[in-house]
Amino acid sequence: MNARPRSTAVRRFAIAVAASASALSLAACGVIDAVGGSDSSESPKKGDDITVGLLLPDKETTRFEKFDYPIIKKRVASLTDNKGKVRYANAGASATRQSEQFQQMIDAKVDVVLVDAVDAKAIAPAIEKAKEANIPVIAYDRLAEGPIDAYVSHDNELVGEVQGRAIVDALGNKAETSKIVMMNGSPADPNTARFKAGALSELDGHVVIAKQYDTREWLPSVAKANMKKAIQSIGLNNIAAVYSANDGMAGAVIDALKEAGATDIPPVTGQDANLEAVQRIVSGEQYMSVYKSFLLEAGNAAEIAVAKVQGRSIEFDALTPDHVDSPTEEDIPSNLVQVVALTRANIKDTVIRDGVYTVKDICTPEFEEDCAAIGLTS
Repeated sequence: MNARPRSTAVRRFAIAVAASASALSLAACGVIDAVGGSDSSESPKKGDDITVGLLLPDKETTRFEKFDYPIIKKRVASLTDNKGKVRYANAGASATRQSEQFQQMIDAKVDVVLVDAVDAKAIAPAIEKAKEANIPVIAYDRLAEGPIDAYVSHDNELVGEVQGRAIVDALGNKAETSKIVMMNGSPADPNTARFKAGALSELDGHVVIAKQYDTREWLPSVAKANMKKAIQSIGLNNIAAVYSANDGMAGAVIDALKEAGATDIPPVTGQDANLEAVQRIVSGEQYMSVYKSFLLEAGNAAEIAVAKVQGRSIEFDALTPDHVDSPTEEDIPSNLVQVVALTRANIKDTVIRDGVYTVKDICTPEFEEDCAAIGLTS
């Protein structure tokens, strides 16, 4: 089986670049509120006194604890008249620990589990056990193997396309002869293959991919070590751009370039719109990131989890209009959120307008001049 989205709606690159994240977020809030407040003709399996198990993969990716968990917790409470709760655990990038945490969720008899898998294949036995215990499982952000009930994420191949196109555009008419380094994510994360496929669809034949690395557990330290190898092999002045699959690795790549003596940093991509990455974009050190609305993804995940537990099939179906295949399952009901290329030009219209960060958060004393230069003032 393949793992490509099989949505009935065609997702186009141009839409992703042009879309306003704030508009998407506002639309999402409207949909969530409308669906959450609607009546269902079915009798709910459970009332509002429910427990949602939430398993997140690591703490290196700052969005998980800073945004995803708080948003899901707040949304579950609002959907259940403050009677529902979230039981939370973070695996710290350990697949073994996450399997143990999953078993603890099953033992605690939570009503549903949202799992962002450290390792998509390794978590499958735990998902099987949950199925045996009649606990529905929703794969969150990363597509897990096993009998999951739904999948909530972004159009991850599109993420790679946006990143790859950014590099080609930045290099302009020199692209075809320019050498780039690809710093891919963790091979245990199924999203990595999608990011990579999307990026290669834009990069193949348009640039010279001089070196390519997978990054164990998305660790910035591993990315930095690999970037040092690339610099030594290719030569600092011969690296025209770096495809970095996320912001944590982008920071490590930039550190390696600076330590090697680079004064002008070549275009470096990222993903997640971490605060440090946004500040690097403001200062010109990082070329771009991919902003994925945390409000949309986390809010929809909470909505889908509650609808599933309460037997609200109408709402559940409305929130899962897409379908994807995993290596073990076909036609998984899914919700794939669009993405936006974040650059110096649209910081106001994305992360600031959506309330992810304030101007004060971004424009600390170190970045005041750079912020002023692009009109980013309070």
